[in-house]
Amino acid sequence: MDGILKKIRQSDAFNRENRVPYLKVIVLMSLFTFVFLGAEFLFVNMISRIVSGHRSVAAQNYALGVSAVGFVLYPLLCRFCKGNAQTSVSVCAAVISNACLFLMCRSGSYTLTLIAGLLLFLILGVFGSAVFYKSLCLLEDNTHIARLTGISYMLGTMLQIANSNLVHIDIAEAAILSVFIMLLALMLIRAEKNSVVPALSKSEPDGGNGRESLKISVILVFFVALMTCIFSTLDNAVTLIHASGEANIGQWPRVLLALSGLLAGFLFDTASRKYMSIVMYCITVLSTTCLVVLQFAGSFTVGLVIFYLAAGFFAVFFTVSFMEIARYTETPELWAGLGRAVNNLVAVLISGGSLALLNSGNNIAIITIELLLFVLASVAAFAYMNKRKAFFDGLEAEAADKLQKLAKQFSLTPREAEVFGLLVNTEDGLQTIADNLYVSRRTLERYVSAIYEKTGARSRIGLVTLYNNA
Repeated sequence: MDGILKKIRQSDAFNRENRVPYLKVIVLMSLFTFVFLGAEFLFVNMISRIVSGHRSVAAQNYALGVSAVGFVLYPLLCRFCKGNAQTSVSVCAAVISNACLFLMCRSGSYTLTLIAGLLLFLILGVFGSAVFYKSLCLLEDNTHIARLTGISYMLGTMLQIANSNLVHIDIAEAAILSVFIMLLALMLIRAEKNSVVPALSKSEPDGGNGRESLKISVILVFFVALMTCIFSTLDNAVTLIHASGEANIGQWPRVLLALSGLLAGFLFDTASRKYMSIVMYCITVLSTTCLVVLQFAGSFTVGLVIFYLAAGFFAVFFTVSFMEIARYTETPELWAGLGRAVNNLVAVLISGGSLALLNSGNNIAIITIELLLFVLASVAAFAYMNKRKAFFDGLEAEAADKLQKLAKQFSLTPREAEVFGLLVNTEDGLQTIADNLYVSRRTLERYVSAIYEKTGARSRIGLVTLYNNA
């Protein structure tokens, strides 16, 4: 009896230990969100004091474009820098980033400020790609990936709001960002040394899955790119109204942005993200309608609320979608952070054309192009949803076959096989599993002890190892 109770306690310990990676992921992604948004805010402020508004917007676009390059560079650094070399590169990158921040604050030269900003955002792009990949490694599976992303996005955005509103001295703002950049680098180094899974062994792609996941990833790139066109145009429309003095955006809507990201995370995770794409498509419909209303002098307040709600949902969507599928690709270090890269790059590429179109005052042309983008996004959404569903249905079928073979091998009853599957494919505690199966905890413990006895496993970790090696 004592042996059985010890094994049950080990199962609960397994669940508690798996909460630690969740905290690490939240810290990593929150730090990056805060640092990136804070650096962008500071950079634009510094540039706008030197040159005109149009050149400031152009400089911001250059920085976002360079950050996209940084996201793509990370896989190359992974290939050539290993172990201590990667640690040294991370420390050097953090030190250079801090130097760039202080140079931006002290330099009155447009050229020097721009160069410092571009170098800073190149490094932040590399850091961002590393954050998403290391988070993927720490999580082991995709169980709570959306809600963790939503929580991180909310925390990072709220930190940025607090920093920009409470700190009004540029050099102090740069000092705070420097501390957080060093902390981010330290967290990445620790994640490199202490990742739960150095390789994505739990979902290691085979040839077939690798090819299918690549197809889904390519379709996802087009889908996110088209949605970026819509959301970026809406962003520009709101910004132009604010800049014209017709309405004042102020600071409060950014709180709505943070809360919408949090809501999106929990909503997307419903039914293992089965409805995530459909929800995002509905948000896209709402955003397209909002832009049309704004062009015909609709309520700016309503449009602003819709914009920030949609922006939070979109940020969480493209982050989660690429991380989710990256696990099954042959180069997860590339795909894990590509959502942010695609969004930044497309936003930069269409910025000039979008602003020119909105400034033209030709509402018919604006609405026609937006509706065309919406139709193309609808086609991409339909293709992505179908491909994604077929892919994950196939993975579930493979998991069911594996579980059936193990049940036959160890003579597990149907109920024991069901419990076995929940133990190895979820991170739920025993009480949660018992509630889901509508049995008492004592009954569930009897099933677990029978599974241990038949399989020879001594803990839940042993069951997971047995399942992965099957």
